[in-house]
Formats: sequence, structure tokens, C-alpha cells
Amino acid sequence: MSLLTRIQALLPELPPSERRVADLVLNHPVEVVSAPISRIAALAEVSQPTVIRFCRRLKFPGLPGFKLKLAGDLGAGIPFVHDRLAPGDGMGRLISKVFDSALAGLARGRDALRPERLARAVEALDQASRIECYGLGNSGVTAQDAQMKLFRMGTPTVACTDSQMQRVAAALLPADAVVLAISNSGRTRSLLEVVALARKSGATVIALTRSGTPLAESADILLPADVQENPEVYAPMVARLVHLAIIDVLTVALALRKGPAAITRMEAAKVSLQATREPR
Repeated sequence: MSLLTRIQALLPELPPSERRVADLVLNHPVEVVSAPISRIAALAEVSQPTVIRFCRRLKFPGLPGFKLKLAGDLGAGIPFVHDRLAPGDGMGRLISKVFDSALAGLARGRDALRPERLARAVEALDQASRIECYGLGNSGVTAQDAQMKLFRMGTPTVACTDSQMQRVAAALLPADAVVLAISNSGRTRSLLEVVALARKSGATVIALTRSGTPLAESADILLPADVQENPEVYAPMVARLVHLAIIDVLTVALALRKGPAAITRMEAAKVSLQATREPR
């Protein structure tokens, strides 16, 4: 049982002062992890000894052990819709929970992205004669975002979000092309078939997906996006944020590798859009 679930179950038994601490932890767990005891007490409007009593009620010797457990739970990922939330809950709690879930998911994505894997992906993109970004459904939107960012680096880049067009494109890829395959589940059958065709053509496949999935195992390079969401039940909102953040990292790293020429191209792209905007 997670620490947040234990706190929720304990709420009816808590005295009013400790309940304020519990409400603070439930609504702002990320902030509590990083805050000193003085800040936690001020936010909950209680004394510092009350914070310690609350930790001890949960069988922790003090605040450090409590925060360590809470940080571990957050690092494992907060579910997109926690079982504490119900239709009658206030907007304040909903806002806090959704944002805390996004923050925790982004932190987990950051920690899982190994520099050596990123370096391999950037090298492959830098040497590619062509980049094709494949995604279906929600991941198709992310593939389009990747194309919009990567094509500014100077390499011909397209986004393909139709499964039949993906099959044709993958079969015709040159051997020095790179495919960026994006999927939250990593189990979409048609995308797996397309990746097999791309590899048969000799292209390098970079997968942006969950570890341990068929797509992850079939790729040449895996950029893991391991977020605790059930894509069969909820739209993968936090996963999409992690995917977009990883694409941003890829783009920046690729621009730095390519040097001044890439920076100049990016600046030219920004200048070209200035005429479409109203002045400040």
C-alpha cells in the first residue's frame, strides 16, 4: 500500500491539527518532499511538533524517514487518477493532483533517460539521410511535434500517422534513414509490423516507449518513457508530456552536436514566423 493511500485511510482518526498536515501531503506531495519542516508547518498552519507527531503516527521515527518513503512513492509514479479523487472533490484538489502527477511523471522520465542512450540516438539522427516519425492515435500527435522540431536541423523529416502509409514508407526507406517510433503502450500490432519493415530496409529504429514492451525490444535504440498510467483506461496524458520532453531533449542535443549551422537554421525559422504575429 502506498503512503498516500495509508494517509487517506487514516484521515478519519486524525485530530484536527494532524489532519491539516495530512491534507497538505495528499494535495501537495511533491512540495512536501522538498520543503523543510518549518515550511511544512507553515503551509499546514500547525506547529513543527505536530508535523513530527503526524510522521510518528505513520510509524516513522521523524520527518526524514517519512519524506524518504514519500519520495520513493512519487518516484514510482503517481497514478493519473488517484483513488482518493471522486466526482464530488473540489477543483483545488483536482488541480493539485493532476499537476503533481505530471511533475512526478516528468521526474521519473528524466531519471530513466540514460546519457549513453541519448548520445546513441543523437548520433543516429545526426548521420541520417532521412528521419521518419511514426505514431498512431495520441502518439501520432507527438510524432507530428517531433517532425516540426527535427526538420529544422536540416535533415529531411516527415511524420506519418496512418498505418498503411507507414507500411509503404518503411518498405521504401534507404538504409541510412532513421525511424523514430513513438508509442505509449509499446504493443500496437500495426506499428510493430512497420518497425519490422523499417529494419528490413536497413533503417535504424529509435523507440520512444515503455521499457520491456515488444516495441522496446525490437528497436535499435530505446528511449524509455516509463509512466505509471493505464493506457487501456485513461488517455495517456502524463506519458505524452514525458514523450514531448524527451523530444525536446533530443532536439536540443542534436542542435548542439550539429553546431552553429543548426542554431542559425533554428533562428531563421523563428524569424520567418515573426511576421505572422501581432507586435507586443
